[in-house]
Order: sequence, then structure tokens, then C-alpha cells
Amino acid sequence: MKTVLVVAYHFPPGGGPGVQRVLKHVTYLKAAGWRPIVLTVLDGDFPARDESLVARIPVDVPVIRVPILEPYNLYRMVLGRKGAAIDVNVNKTGSQRRGWKESLAEFIRATFFIPDARIGWLLTAIAAGMKAIKDYNVDAIYSSSPPYTCALIARALKRRSGLPWVAGFRDPWTGFLTTPDRWWLPAAVDRALERSVFKTADAVECAWQGIIDDALAKVPSLDRSKFHHVPNGYDSSDFPTVEAEEHDHLVITYTGSMYGRRNPRTFLAALESLLAAGRLGVEDVEIRLVGRFGDDVLEIVKASAFAPSVRLIGYVPHRESIGWLLRSDVLLLIVDEAPESAEIVPGKVYEYLGTKRAVLALAPTGSAIERLIQETQGGISVPQDDVEGIAQAIGLFADRKKAAEPLARPLSGSIEKYERKHAAEQLALILTGVTS
Repeated sequence: MKTVLVVAYHFPPGGGPGVQRVLKHVTYLKAAGWRPIVLTVLDGDFPARDESLVARIPVDVPVIRVPILEPYNLYRMVLGRKGAAIDVNVNKTGSQRRGWKESLAEFIRATFFIPDARIGWLLTAIAAGMKAIKDYNVDAIYSSSPPYTCALIARALKRRSGLPWVAGFRDPWTGFLTTPDRWWLPAAVDRALERSVFKTADAVECAWQGIIDDALAKVPSLDRSKFHHVPNGYDSSDFPTVEAEEHDHLVITYTGSMYGRRNPRTFLAALESLLAAGRLGVEDVEIRLVGRFGDDVLEIVKASAFAPSVRLIGYVPHRESIGWLLRSDVLLLIVDEAPESAEIVPGKVYEYLGTKRAVLALAPTGSAIERLIQETQGGISVPQDDVEGIAQAIGLFADRKKAAEPLARPLSGSIEKYERKHAAEQLALILTGVTS
């Protein structure tokens, strides 16, 4: 059995979809012929934490936790904030007014944190990675980004060890929704680092096709054959057994985070149009919001006629969040209102589909999500700005609920191919290919 060193910042006790992807790779790689060794951060400043995920790390997987010089104390000092970590991976709304402290903090981030705020990890992770390569007789390196600092660490390890490297990406690098607005010099440095990583890596593993298209558009000279689409998925072993809930009203659940351009404005407007038409009352629907939500989103909810129907659950452990999905009728998916969103496929959409509950996706026409919903027949996809179309979809689900009919008829075979173990098998094939 060959050994792979997995370089990942987001790993338990961190929470969120990025953690899920790398954790499941680590869980199922051994069955596919590769022994993983994890190089991760010690006491990371995660936007979300899920201590329950620590128990999901296989007991036979060595985890090397390396200290990091985190810059968030400087952020907190400048912004006058204390306590919880500041999530720098937030969407740029373009309309949000910022004070001088926020503007200064953003300038610092955009100018000095290249490629991201984890760049201080380079100071400790490379030496620890080289020691792990020697101690565990490593055959290949795999990195998971963002943060893109992980790719720089893996690039340095490849250059020093000569080992093959598979660079994994869950999002595009420069020019993405979460990319800081850098001035020309740091922007040029960031683009140079991106090009170097794509050229140096022996293979590039991407969570959605749009990442590959983005990379090839930026650097047309890249070898197309080194890019591999390994979609996200779901792990049915994470699904808890839950007691069925009996309710006459329609239960719609959203899990994850929501802020900025990812908001429920048009969804709530569609509900209000149904209310005005006399098709749906406030008491006929329950909206469960499970996760982290920005103040702007909470204000939108508060101003809605359906505010009494909203149940704010907050952030819960991963397994518990799946339980909320399983006790629902409709699962709401909202994609950021941005041109780049057409090819984004959030990891949680596969988890939604895995529950076999009806999915209502607010996504662009012709988008990757719409194609996935059509492929699996897992629900309905409507453009984010089509209030009438969203209202029709909600009305259809409500009518089927009242008639005791299935809200959707998902294709099990089309869904089950997205089990996480299959993604790990694909990664194992890539690793075998670069080491052959």
C-alpha cells in the first residue's frame, strides 16, 4: 500500500463543507489502496467548529498538527472585535458600506495576505511536512485548497522531495467571489503563484468543472489532461436515524451559511406572492434555517410577512444538521447572485440529494446545479430572480403535500453514484497515475 501526505488546513475540529471533502477522502482512501497521513493546523482559527467530527477521523490515520502564525489578532485589534474568529471568506456585495476600520483591514488583507490569511503557516508546515515524508516513507502529496497556502506548502514539499503532487481545489483561485480586491502589484503576485501551482502540480483535482474551465481560461498553455473533475458527494453513513415528524404544514429547511449575495430575498418574496393570492398562509409553512447567517439576512427575514414562520436553529454539528434535513419536506438551496455562480456546485447539494427529499434550488438557468437536479430528478431548479417561478415551485410542493403525494421522485441510481467513497476511489486512481 502506498502512502499519501494530505496537506489540509480545514480538518476536524474545523467544520463546514471543505472539511467534509478532505475528511471523506481520508476516510475512504485506504480501501482504495492508499494510506493517508494528514498534515494540518494546530488550533486553527476556523469560522466554524464541529468537535463531533474529530471522532470521525479513522483511528489508524496519523494526524500531524502544526502550529500556525494566525493574523486574526491583528484583524481583531484593528476592527475592535473580540472572541469569535473573523471569517475572511465572505462574499463581496458591492453595496455594503464600510467604515475606515473595515476598509483598512481589507487593505491589509488584500496587500499582505497573499494568497490568503494562512500564509504564515508556510513558516512551520514545510519542515513538518518534510519530516513526515521521511518518517512515513511517503509516495505522493495531495493538497486541499482553499486556503491556497496549502498548495504553496505542497509545492515546496514537491520541490524539496521530488515526489509527485496532486493539487486539489474546492474553489477557483484568483478572480473568484471570495478573492480580495487587490491593487495591481499584489494581484500580479497572486496570479503568478496560481500559475506556478497549476504548472508545477503533476495533476489537479477539482470539485466542480467550472474550476477546470477557469484555470484553462487563465493559462491556456496548461495540459488539459492533468485536470480531473472529482465531484463532491454525500456519505450515507453520516445519516442518522430520525423519528418521522407528522405535520400538516410544509417544512422547508436550509442548512449552511447565508450572507451577502446569498440571501433569501426572492424566496420570501415568492412566499408573499402566494400569500397575496390566497394560495398559502403564514401558518401553512415552516422555514427552518440551520447554520450561520449574517445580520443582513436576519434583517431580510425580520421584514418578511413570513417572519413568524421562520425557525432559526443556528449552527449545529454535521450529523445533527443532516437530521434536520431528514425531518423536512423541501430542502432549500440558494446560490450566490453573481455571474460566476453558473458553474458553482456547493458540496451540500449532494447531501440534500442523498436524503431523497425534494430540493428547491435557486440557481441560474443552464447552471451546473440545474443540470444536476435534472440528472437526478431530485427537485426543481429556478433562477434566483424568478419570483413567479419560485412561487409556482413552492405552490406545487404545497399542493402535493396536501394531496399526500410524493413531492419528488428522485432517481436512486443517479444519486448513489455520488457517495463519498466513489470520490476517494477517483482520487486514488489519480494518485496511482502520477506515481506510475
